[in-house]
Amino acid sequence: MIKTQGRRGEVAAELHTDFPERFEERRQIFALNPGGGRHEVALESFWPHQDLMVLKFAGVDSISQAETLVGCELQVPGSERTQLEPGSAYVNDLTGCTVFDGEREIGKVADVQFGAGEAPLLVVKGAKEYEIPFAEAYLKSVDVVEKRIRMQLPEGMLDVNAPLTAEEKERQK
Repeated sequence: MIKTQGRRGEVAAELHTDFPERFEERRQIFALNPGGGRHEVALESFWPHQDLMVLKFAGVDSISQAETLVGCELQVPGSERTQLEPGSAYVNDLTGCTVFDGEREIGKVADVQFGAGEAPLLVVKGAKEYEIPFAEAYLKSVDVVEKRIRMQLPEGMLDVNAPLTAEEKERQK
């Protein structure tokens, strides 16, 4: 959830789901705060506003109460997730997967970031840290059971996306 919205305890959230209609049937969800704490929240109502979804939770009736939810990630138990089509994956299933470019192992997914473009970015830590677009154009296969993501990346993409080494930073000075 990214900000408070209104004066009655509402929060505005970016949706990272292909199933927003499931809010109708799912009222008990969990809020995971950035520090790792998790608590159950009861969804009273929701409505779209611009590119966000406004959420109103039971017992959250003021701006100051809503502020405690800003930065939290909403989660549902794995047993309640919608069954996905083959080849699709939930974002949290990608974390920990090993990424391959062809047969070459790049590293493991440490995080998934949104907001930098159409495709989320896989933050992959290997010999270096890379930000790799999780775009269909590069994706060959995803196996969340075996924790493997196979991609075919354009020539030089890893060199462009690699952060500067200490030596490279020094040369720029």
